[in-house]
Amino acid sequence: MTHKLLIISTVPVTIRSFMLPFIRHFRSLGWQVDGMAKNISTDSTCVSECDFVWDVEWSRNVLDLRNLFVGVPRIKKVIAQGDYDIVHVHTPVAAFVTRYALKNWNKLKKPQVIYTAHGFHFYKAGNRLKNAIFIGLEKLAGPWTDYLITINREDEAAAKKYRLLSPKRIYYTPGIGLDTSYYACNGISEADVLKVRQELNLSPSDLLLLCIAEFTPRKRHQDILNALAKLSCSQVHLALAGDGPLKEEIEKLAAQLGLQKQVHFLGFRSDIPTLIKTSIATVLVSQQEGLPRSIMESFCLATPVIGTKIRGIQDLLAENCGLLVNVGNIDELTGAMAEIVDNPGRLTEMGQRGREKIANYDVKHIIKLYEDIYNLALAEQE
Repeated sequence: MTHKLLIISTVPVTIRSFMLPFIRHFRSLGWQVDGMAKNISTDSTCVSECDFVWDVEWSRNVLDLRNLFVGVPRIKKVIAQGDYDIVHVHTPVAAFVTRYALKNWNKLKKPQVIYTAHGFHFYKAGNRLKNAIFIGLEKLAGPWTDYLITINREDEAAAKKYRLLSPKRIYYTPGIGLDTSYYACNGISEADVLKVRQELNLSPSDLLLLCIAEFTPRKRHQDILNALAKLSCSQVHLALAGDGPLKEEIEKLAAQLGLQKQVHFLGFRSDIPTLIKTSIATVLVSQQEGLPRSIMESFCLATPVIGTKIRGIQDLLAENCGLLVNVGNIDELTGAMAEIVDNPGRLTEMGQRGREKIANYDVKHIIKLYEDIYNLALAEQE
């Protein structure tokens, strides 16, 4: 018997970035694995990796009425036609709308609905009103969910505290999986590192910090620039990899702080492992995360991390695998940068601990956990 799995996200980049190893694994077992997202049929990677893809017209904007008036009937039509055993939803909008669409489905034909929360929209340091709204929405959708997967300990605890589902149906997995072999240290040559240093016009004595993050408010790039200015060490450079709506604003701030020669705006990069290997540490000072991939990538390459004391980052940097600072505390961040620069021996120790820790986050391990959950779900249909 061929099992049928439908993976749904709001946009196809989620499937392309996180789910391809899972799609390949279950297809190798003889499963039919389909994908559904906005404009997924224009994504050549998703089209080639899935058996079928389904477009759905919805938006990341939670207030967009198309999500219900267009998304719900489309989901019902696709799932009725596909006769799926499991529907696995990712990202908040897709997850809520899909579960809403299936809430009154014929129980004899209803697929098992699994929801992976890549980071709830409510979190400990979040706005109280927003937290209350998103907690309410998750509690509303809980009864429409068969299994909930959380990827950090704060979300796991919150799901159980607010009883989004029965505790027996709430599972924790360490992240969504990372192909650790892709980031193997021996895959990056000294010539690759030298090429990056030459591109950034670094002298032999210059040190490089790296931030891999989209330029959005929650990533707080301004804190890194303010801390670098306060560090007042021209030998320390900062590379910012990524794009986003606030990029121009952060470029202006770098100029205002007199950091033009020290801060390098790299835009989108396909050589992230080489950039990490070139850096003495990576920096991520977000106010909200699920479980940040950039830190796991750094661990793969034994590169230490400076991060904020928030959900997800704390999971990874626990056990002295990096330096933790409070969100928005420029003095603490400056001190952490100084610690990184002044204590190369400690860098090596933290990097090695991170390298040892990342084995638990390898995608092969996560796939096995998903397989176990899927088998439980399928057993309920028998």
